[in-house]
Amino acid sequence: MRRNLSVPERLGVLGIGVLSAATVWPAVTGATGVAAPCPLRWLTGVPCPGCGLTTGAVALVRGDVGGAFAANPVILGLAATAVLAVVLLTARATGALPPPVAWSDRWRRRTGWAAALLALASWAFQLNRLGVS
Repeated sequence: MRRNLSVPERLGVLGIGVLSAATVWPAVTGATGVAAPCPLRWLTGVPCPGCGLTTGAVALVRGDVGGAFAANPVILGLAATAVLAVVLLTARATGALPPPVAWSDRWRRRTGWAAALLALASWAFQLNRLGVS
């Protein structure tokens, strides 16, 4: 039986995947020379809101919190959510917490707006960081 995950758990699982990939990414790029350029920046010269997340994740895995923040501060929130997800998933797996309750439409809309505002803030950060006017 498949169990539904809460929104924080889903984001946390994404964060766990990102941080896991960041541990092997430097070895892959070093061995193959393959990089993952931002398609929007490659096509238009304008960075996307997620630009710097790979660099930030690799820096964070290496323990360089300042470098991670400088690349894209969103990675710190994603990492914190990953830690929270591990705690939630463990607590739910052991029965210490009940299964998640579905969010109301109101909370789903609020979360959508918050995600959109976070993306806009990240985009403004990237445009400033990379000197795009």
